[in-house]
Amino acid sequence: MQLDNAIKTRKSVRRFLDKKPDWRKIIKAIDLARFAPRAGNIFPHKFILIKDRKKIKELEYACQQSFVGSVYYIVAVVSDDSKLKRSFGERGERYARQQAGAVIENFLLALNEQGLATCWVGHFYDDEVRRILEIPDDCIVEALFPIGKETKIKTAERMKPELENIIYFDFWKNKYMEPKTRVNIESA
Repeated sequence: MQLDNAIKTRKSVRRFLDKKPDWRKIIKAIDLARFAPRAGNIFPHKFILIKDRKKIKELEYACQQSFVGSVYYIVAVVSDDSKLKRSFGERGERYARQQAGAVIENFLLALNEQGLATCWVGHFYDDEVRRILEIPDDCIVEALFPIGKETKIKTAERMKPELENIIYFDFWKNKYMEPKTRVNIESA
């Protein structure tokens, strides 16, 4: 799959086939996630691949979202930003959040490229997830990702914003580039 196709076809999926995906594809996606940019060459992120049915059910309740428990695998992305804080002070925390976004996007695109589907779950009870997965209190659970094969049942597709509605030039609210030209992605 071409990168632009992987980016354009990636979506949040909440309905999965009752078919166990190949766990090796998930490991490959985790492997590709580690190529994201990182401050000071410090990689503060860890991944937990959960297949235990009891833990998956507990995570469903911790998230209060039933689709979370409908899969065979969940991946938790966790940050330990202590090294970044030691190296960069207060900004280390910001860098950890920025890096988490980059790591997660690599992971999502790699899953999509391999025909797997997921939904970025950020709503959950942090303390419950830490307890279930035995994560230390000083680590941050960035997100959970229930992983499976997408069902064929169609759901409403969410519209993506038009490029001209999200880009400014040189300063806030300036929609024109000098000389005054409207942005057209097809001409790029």
